[in-house]
Amino acid sequence: MGEPLTERLFLGIALSDETRHGLAAFLDAKAGTLPGKTVPPENWHLTLRFLGPSEEPQRDRVLAFLDQHMLTLPFILGFAGLGAFARPARATVLWLGVNRGTEELAELAAIGEEAALSAGFPPEDRPFHPHVTVSRIRPWQDVRPLVDTVPPFPLAQTVEEITLYRSVLGRGGARYEIVDEFEL
Repeated sequence: MGEPLTERLFLGIALSDETRHGLAAFLDAKAGTLPGKTVPPENWHLTLRFLGPSEEPQRDRVLAFLDQHMLTLPFILGFAGLGAFARPARATVLWLGVNRGTEELAELAAIGEEAALSAGFPPEDRPFHPHVTVSRIRPWQDVRPLVDTVPPFPLAQTVEEITLYRSVLGRGGARYEIVDEFEL
């Protein structure tokens, strides 16, 4: 008998095609070339809960939990300006913030956390901070001028589902595949 199949999974909110295309044009016009390695627009999303390496029984328990506990209604997601982790003066991740729908996102993240715990994943050790990662920066850079000058992204979108993604690592970076979707 071989090793159990493991997948790298996470729960997230997909950006609509209109939002992704609009954000790509917005960043190009307002920010120009982003520092670091830009995340491809097809990979832009908001992570609700990273699960990590998962075996089929764990994945199935997460799916079953979500089937029974999706009580949130659709909502409007609005975006803020740019920010950075660890902080703008020493950025390793450049992200787009959220300024509308934060309460609903926090509720979905809490449901994702419950689903993860019910499937045997360890508790999340970082507080939930909704964002869309747009660039990874190695080594760190000071991005304060960029963060301070790029205005909030003006588009909004309706969130009607959460998505369970599989992250497939390869030579060109990660590729995200949809495993399942759950309507709100």
